[in-house]
Amino acid sequence: MFLFMVGELSAISGALETLTGVNALAAVIVECVVTTIYTFFGGFRISFITDNFQGACVLILLIICAAGMGSYIEIDPSKVGPSGLLKSNKLGWQLVYILFVAIVTNDCFLSGFWLRTFASKTDKDLWIGTSLAAFVTFVITTLVGVPGFLAVWSGDLTVGDDEGYNAFFILLAKMPRWLVAFVIIFCVVLSTCTFDSLQSAMVSTISNDVFRNKLQLHWTRCIVILVMVPIVVLAVKVADNILQIYLIADLVSAAIIPALFLGLSDSWFWFLRGFDIMCGGLGALLGVFIFGTVYYGSAREGGKLLLIWNGIYSSEDWGAFGAFVIAPFGGILITLVAAGVRIAGAYCYSKATGKPFTALERVVMEEDEVEEVSTTYGSLEDHDKKIATESP
Repeated sequence: MFLFMVGELSAISGALETLTGVNALAAVIVECVVTTIYTFFGGFRISFITDNFQGACVLILLIICAAGMGSYIEIDPSKVGPSGLLKSNKLGWQLVYILFVAIVTNDCFLSGFWLRTFASKTDKDLWIGTSLAAFVTFVITTLVGVPGFLAVWSGDLTVGDDEGYNAFFILLAKMPRWLVAFVIIFCVVLSTCTFDSLQSAMVSTISNDVFRNKLQLHWTRCIVILVMVPIVVLAVKVADNILQIYLIADLVSAAIIPALFLGLSDSWFWFLRGFDIMCGGLGALLGVFIFGTVYYGSAREGGKLLLIWNGIYSSEDWGAFGAFVIAPFGGILITLVAAGVRIAGAYCYSKATGKPFTALERVVMEEDEVEEVSTTYGSLEDHDKKIATESP
């Protein structure tokens, strides 16, 4: 979430500076202050409300920008064929796999998605909501990807251009100033709605996972306010490659989530432990480093691969593709190996000491653990009632 918050502020900073030419530090600080104030008092409920505004703003922004680009962008038909953008290629197929693994695993890593899952009144509501969201997101991301094609065909960019990620704003800069001003306002609204969700999710994660809900929520929010300082500094002064920020988080997620999800299955959870998942995730990242060292012939380059230093848009570089293959499958394999070693060690210890062998027994919560959970969270019935009554 820290990386995503840096990426979000870096994105709006780049957009403002590209469209206006002014330093975006003041705007970023104002955004952080505003979102911090209303999430401090409103929590995740206010985040749900702003997300509704976000959805409406996205649709309005798409319609107006599509109309503007259709009116003001001149496409040279002679550049469409030679550009090769409408033909399949090796890089395209690599990205189909890389982005699928990256997006799916990282979505499972974000607290915001789980909090929305837990806030659903019924499974049916969750299915309906996610299905609608998946369709809308697919349409939006497809349309958002179109400016890259248009920028090449209009002569503003070339294939493989380093500024390709700014294609939307490069095209927008050619449009009337009133349209640019409109887009700036909507971009700030979109960024604010996303950033407040990440803030609320970070508060929930710190409160629940770190302090087990034993620290007053106001103090937890104060901790998040302090975290805002390095986030702003990194976003404005350091983070110049937004995609790389997301890809670092994606690689970590790809290493951990597949093995972690084995524990959600009745067929697997009874013999897996947290130790195995930790070994699998860390081992997978170590495997990526070893792969990078061997592939590039340098330990330094192997370390850079952990940061996706060379990006993912080189058709001749298989490093990123290899990293996103090793991370999920290596994580699962090492998790199973770690479980096997742990179980074998427990069996040998049991034989040597005569103590009972319990490594393959299902984990059952002790009474004191149940009491602690009940005290912290309430009974399951109380929890369900609370969700049903408080969820928007």
